[in-house]
Amino acid sequence: MRLVSLCPSNTELVVYTGLKDHLVGVDDYSDWPASINELPRLGPDLSIDMNKVEALKPDLVLASLTVPGMEKNIEALKKFKLPYVIVPNPTSLSEIGQQLLWLGEKTDNEKLAAKVYEKFNQCFDEYKELCKKVTTLKSIYWEWWGKPVFTPGKDNWLTEISELAGGKNLFADHDQASVQTNWDEVYKRDPDVMAIIWVGVNHHRVQPKLIEKRPKWESLTAMKNNQLYILEEPLFCRPSPRLLVGLMKIAAILHPDIYPSFKEGYDPILSEV
Repeated sequence: MRLVSLCPSNTELVVYTGLKDHLVGVDDYSDWPASINELPRLGPDLSIDMNKVEALKPDLVLASLTVPGMEKNIEALKKFKLPYVIVPNPTSLSEIGQQLLWLGEKTDNEKLAAKVYEKFNQCFDEYKELCKKVTTLKSIYWEWWGKPVFTPGKDNWLTEISELAGGKNLFADHDQASVQTNWDEVYKRDPDVMAIIWVGVNHHRVQPKLIEKRPKWESLTAMKNNQLYILEEPLFCRPSPRLLVGLMKIAAILHPDIYPSFKEGYDPILSEV
């Protein structure tokens, strides 16, 4: 089966489902695993070149509606009469796990998908048990963007990841997936930990000095305790099974006495499937 992926999370889902060798083209932002770089690029996820997609003669195109603006890709796929499916848009880790089974069914790959799903749930269940050992939750301010300030609300997997890691999302009292707020409000709430994951920006390009310029930042609890972390955006912002790796990383940061230490490059699913 010749597969085309139109966004990074779809590409990662394909890899986890054991179908990497079936990929014949991906969007410009897909960046994991490194071998993906060998594939033809089809444009940014909001501006896919359908002529390039058509030339690849795909058996199935994996589209998405996770970001506003992706609707035009669906219209173009219809216009070109290309075979496609829209990958479900999850809001929780449980729904992300279900994606594995969904793709397995769509690609006649149910057996391996079920095996991967089992490993996903084993890791998920392990952290459900570990978080019960935490006696003091740490408040986490997740920053998706700094100006204006955007942060995840209650209806987002980062709220769930926070809880599984022995913490609490600082803005979980907002019933939204994404909340626009301001620095004054963040300061007033005084988080224990600051986790910076600017969407679409490589973490190496995010300089702590940009945050240190904010008013009264040095008096925050997180700053006093040296709890400012610039983290890898792909591990926290994409609806793919890689979120489990992000969970492992933030849990080890919050409560190293309870959770396993984080190992760079280790994946709880792929390393054991």
